[in-house]
Amino acid sequence: MPAEDDILIREIDEAVRQDDALEFLRNHGVKLLSAILVLIAGLGGYLLWDNFREQQLEEQSETLIAALDYTDQNDFKTAAEKVAPLLDEASPGARTAARLLQAGAAIEAGDTDKAAGLYQQVADDPEAPPAMRDLARIRDVAVRFDNMKPADVIARLGSLAKPGTPYFGSAGELVAMAHLEAGNKAEAGRLFGEIAKDEDQPETLRSRARQMAGLLGVDAIVDVDKLLEAQGVGTSGNNGDAAVAD
Repeated sequence: MPAEDDILIREIDEAVRQDDALEFLRNHGVKLLSAILVLIAGLGGYLLWDNFREQQLEEQSETLIAALDYTDQNDFKTAAEKVAPLLDEASPGARTAARLLQAGAAIEAGDTDKAAGLYQQVADDPEAPPAMRDLARIRDVAVRFDNMKPADVIARLGSLAKPGTPYFGSAGELVAMAHLEAGNKAEAGRLFGEIAKDEDQPETLRSRARQMAGLLGVDAIVDVDKLLEAQGVGTSGNNGDAAVAD
């Protein structure tokens, strides 16, 4: 009967499959088991390493936070000592932060040579975050500015002293001063003028740049009324005469 034939065929098919499976296990079972064990061991090892790495990062973060607490108390020496272990064996971010913190402590202690060396280490470290490398370049030039040639300052920071870059204000001011020392008053005035007109810069920096631009014959005032208001001076009604605010 057809139904019996179907049952017989299914039983034969199932038996063949079982035989094939047994044959496969006999021929490849050891290899398959080894591969599974290797996979499990690898996964376990990764999980252990990841957990260890997370613990390391947490410890490094706690060390940096503790050091920053000391800097808030103006205890820069203790802060520098706290982060010393992070200078050699730490994640790139923690190592960079430790170097910057130690450089700041060195400046507070009057050791500008040590500070400059630490800033250069950050600036030359390919693993350091790019923003921190740029900041270190600026700080390095700032502490060594008096002993640097104007051309070296311009070469070091020229790419950062452009409107729209994150550190335009700080880098631009140093580069403008270098141009001024080199006798290039026109370029210095242009840079000071651009800084003064950049509303994204701190007002103290803009004010300095505005004064320098004015001394160099560059008009760096975009909105006179707004400037007077910022300085506590109001403009009266329609005739535009300035009046001191109450």
